[in-house]
Amino acid sequence: MSLWKRPASTGSRLVREQASHVQRIQKTLEDGNLKLTSVLTNIMGVSDRAILLLTLVRRGVKAPAEKLRAALQGRITDRHRFLLRLHLRQVDALDAATAEIDADVDRELAPFRQAVRQLRTIPGVSDLTAQVIISEIGIDMSRFPTAGHLISWAGLCPRNDESAGKRRSTRLRKCATWLKTTLVQCAWAGSRKKDSYLQAQFQRLRHHRGPKKAICAVAASILTAAYHMLRDGTFYQDLGAKHFHRASPDEQANRLARQIAKLGFTCTMAPTQAKEVSIYTLFTR
Repeated sequence: MSLWKRPASTGSRLVREQASHVQRIQKTLEDGNLKLTSVLTNIMGVSDRAILLLTLVRRGVKAPAEKLRAALQGRITDRHRFLLRLHLRQVDALDAATAEIDADVDRELAPFRQAVRQLRTIPGVSDLTAQVIISEIGIDMSRFPTAGHLISWAGLCPRNDESAGKRRSTRLRKCATWLKTTLVQCAWAGSRKKDSYLQAQFQRLRHHRGPKKAICAVAASILTAAYHMLRDGTFYQDLGAKHFHRASPDEQANRLARQIAKLGFTCTMAPTQAKEVSIYTLFTR
């Protein structure tokens, strides 16, 4: 366990608590018929705080002046003002606490900066998520004989629940909550990386297993890459979007043949002289 694991998890709870106070501020404004969210995107932005503190709107606001005036037509009472002051003080206090925790984590991060730099090269992994991954699994991969052991410990492999030869459940087991949640977030971000292995893997599995199982598989791939990178001291090398086509051309050809068959045609295949699989189609209804 790393030195900053407990402060980091505490910081995440503070962020969630801060978000709840922001929602209460929004609800208080709507109760007073102030619809700031219809013209301003961030309720705690510079202009929003300026309005709440009875000052001017910043020039960066793109909403038309008439919409701003309409959004500020409300009935704010003393009770609303009291609640707004209360929640704003709570938000500021949580901001200060979060900044203090970030500073403490940054001081403790010195021995792990190289590992964080390595993990940041994985698509979808940011500086913060790399710190969370390191805080959960550490940098000594000798504790896990293989990457599969780490994936099982993180709860990213389907459970083995069979009876009488029938599989009853393939749900992921509950384990390593912080790590699993972080990896799934990284997987969603990595799956949007164009022409990447993670995007190709997600698209390949999404069609026949669904997006939820596909994203869990991508999360397991990210953790597998992290295991080898931390064990060998290397950086991420993307296999590319065409990795699955290169790895198994026969499987790719058979998949295309099945798609053609679903359209109501027949297809015959034969290898070329260069020993590469190509499809020669004779289409008949």
